[in-house]
Amino acid sequence: MTAEEGRAGPLGPPPSGAKLPRRKILPHHTPGWVKSDSIFFVTICCQPRGLNQLCHESVAAVLFDAVAFRQCSSRWYVHLLLLMPDHLHALISFPRAEDMKKVMANFKEITAKRAGVAWQRDFFDHRLRTKDSFQDKARYILMNPVRKGLIENHEQWSYIWLPDHPNGGPSGPALPC
Repeated sequence: MTAEEGRAGPLGPPPSGAKLPRRKILPHHTPGWVKSDSIFFVTICCQPRGLNQLCHESVAAVLFDAVAFRQCSSRWYVHLLLLMPDHLHALISFPRAEDMKKVMANFKEITAKRAGVAWQRDFFDHRLRTKDSFQDKARYILMNPVRKGLIENHEQWSYIWLPDHPNGGPSGPALPC
């Protein structure tokens, strides 16, 4: 190998027209040493991006019902979930007995069938490591519709699910458990 071949490329975006490597599978494996009450920042996107598939009362009701069902059956614990027109953000804990990838796949499959949502193939997750990180991500999630210019104040957004709200969320169902 020459010195030139061993050097890292320049930082920044790739040259125009360059093809980026495409990740085939995201691992979503939680190592055994991670605490069972760990919180994950999760994003699930719709396909295609830019089309409002989620911010409709009927779709939100189906999604929030699915969230509440998994919450009551202890498949996960959602601390916060917010719908955007073409994606959702959530802060979720998964019990040790549940496989995050399977729980998320089941959620996407059921909601795709019941609400007609076209989800992208995978999802993004990031384990939060500090209490400050939780506060930062919660603020980021709540301010997302404000940053996108959909509302002026995050309290105006009705497409949010909170576990402590009497109905699960402003437009969500009552928790049956």
